[in-house]
Amino acid sequence: QVHLTESGGGSVQSGGSLRLSCERSEYTDSNYCLGWFRQVPGKARERVASIDSDGTTTYADSVQGRFTISEDKAKRTLYLQMDTLKPEDTALYYCVAGWVCSVVEGISDWGQGTQVTVSA
Repeated sequence: QVHLTESGGGSVQSGGSLRLSCERSEYTDSNYCLGWFRQVPGKARERVASIDSDGTTTYADSVQGRFTISEDKAKRTLYLQMDTLKPEDTALYYCVAGWVCSVVEGISDWGQGTQVTVSA
């Protein structure tokens, strides 16, 4: 099991930026994907962005063009740069690792989550 530790959440005004980081406890299998999910109380978790083992990145339509996922392999750290934040981006953000990072069922490891709050 890979331990994932997120940091960088916080409160920001609409239009602002935040950068989330996720450090892994060990190197993952070469076929693993990495990503970010988010959840609002009372709603299902939704994928925000993911990066496959070949470096291919995908984003939810709601964040396309505003969020950027990246990885520093040497530091075993995943990032999510979030720009032009909106109040609807308010959620608990989870760092994930697994075999298929587009759906909850494909995730094998979850971080503890970091809260992002965007005020109008």
